[in-house]
Amino acid sequence: MKTVYFIRHAKSSWENPGLSDIERPLNPRGLRDAPFMAKMLKGKNANPDKLISSPANRAFTTATYFSKELEIPEKAIVVRKEIYHAYPEEVLRIVRNLDDEDNTVFLFGHNPCFTSLANRFSDDYIPNVPTCGIVKVEAKVKKWVDFEKNGKLKSFHFPKQYF
Repeated sequence: MKTVYFIRHAKSSWENPGLSDIERPLNPRGLRDAPFMAKMLKGKNANPDKLISSPANRAFTTATYFSKELEIPEKAIVVRKEIYHAYPEEVLRIVRNLDDEDNTVFLFGHNPCFTSLANRFSDDYIPNVPTCGIVKVEAKVKKWVDFEKNGKLKSFHFPKQYF
């Protein structure tokens, strides 16, 4: 079984217009939601073999909250620049090339890509994966190269379900 959790970054701040998009930090709601959603996933016994993040500050910071909650060193987070501004095919290329020894991966990134990915694996239409939304996709396969054609959305969580 191979599992990917596509995790959209938590809510970011637009307070400082001088910052580039990639530098934007989390806003207060994002700083509340990221640790909460990390704790929620830990409570569901989600145990990643690897954490992969966009280089954007808001995505990487979200990933660090998950790494802290799951007691994974921050330095273990793999940053992949191609996730920033990615199309679904670029993210799926990353998934296809994952190490087959890893069974569960958390991938931190952005919309509209993650909403497109959610819909690719879902039987129901998902209009939007909100900030800090988590889409769990499982595939009964042994190799990541087979994930895309066999993956099925198993759960979809987001902060407003809990607040």
